[in-house]
Amino acid sequence: MVLKQVGTGVAVTGSGSAVPAATLENQQLSQVVDTSDEWIASRTGIRQRRVAAAQESLATLATQAAAQAIAMANLAPTEIDLILLATSTPDDLFGTACRVQAGLGATHAVAFDLTAACSGFVFGMVTAAQYIQTGTFRNVVLIGADVLSRWVDWGDRRTCVLFGDGAGAVVLQASDRDRLLGFELRSDGTQNHYLNLNYQATSTPLVDDIQVEQGTFQPITMNGQEVYRFAVRRVPEVIEKALFRANLTTEQVDWLLLHQANQRILDAVATRLKIAPEKVISNLAKYGNTSAASIPLALDEVVRQGTVKPGDTIAAAGFGAGLTWGAAVFQWGP
Repeated sequence: MVLKQVGTGVAVTGSGSAVPAATLENQQLSQVVDTSDEWIASRTGIRQRRVAAAQESLATLATQAAAQAIAMANLAPTEIDLILLATSTPDDLFGTACRVQAGLGATHAVAFDLTAACSGFVFGMVTAAQYIQTGTFRNVVLIGADVLSRWVDWGDRRTCVLFGDGAGAVVLQASDRDRLLGFELRSDGTQNHYLNLNYQATSTPLVDDIQVEQGTFQPITMNGQEVYRFAVRRVPEVIEKALFRANLTTEQVDWLLLHQANQRILDAVATRLKIAPEKVISNLAKYGNTSAASIPLALDEVVRQGTVKPGDTIAAAGFGAGLTWGAAVFQWGP
């Protein structure tokens, strides 16, 4: 553990991403369920998604993304103090972050999972920042990764067309200047039933009059209309509150980086915030909804393309199951 003076700033200094090799096109899905490329693309903006094969686990994808981010930040794995893995689809219910730590060779890092569904990366960024700003850790790897293909009902065309697998990561480091400018996090459990991946059990007699509940998790269920209404109402609000905390206006935002759920949601949020379409980062046409991975996956893509440059101000927002939603305003680079 490395102790620093309280009040240390946070900088986002590296990014990385990883996706499975197999690409599942909309047209291929039409062989599985009653759908078409036109139907999916016109309603979601999605054209294809990646799906993990047997040899591709959450841990392997997360490790690849984290290794890229660490390399971009010019660090060695042994210099990492903390690994946060935001995921809802761990390889092991006891946690997958420690497998990532071992895969990276980050022998000095504390590692644990964080679950906040599609908001997980934003929640994780704020969590990581607290460890840095209080002086507890200097170098943190934050990973958003999900393998939702494991939990999709491939016979339900309302949901199976939406989701894909992937991982994205960033390195956050202690800095003399704080580049995490503002944030706002929210939860509303009264709306939990709109989006679920529930555990279902049956009673099994054990001994005498004692029974135990054993079962497994069931495929994803979602009320798409309600989730859409929630997102287009709450996401602009939470971004505006984060911008207020950052003492910024929407005009000062260089890039809007939303959870990649549906192009209609991205367009509606940008319209309500009066942010120009060319400032909206979107890659869901290629990857679909990758849950906690979607924001860092999209970020890494535009960083490596040179579209996002050091000093650019990014307003990021995640939203999804819980229901949870949150926004973080930060500047890219050291």
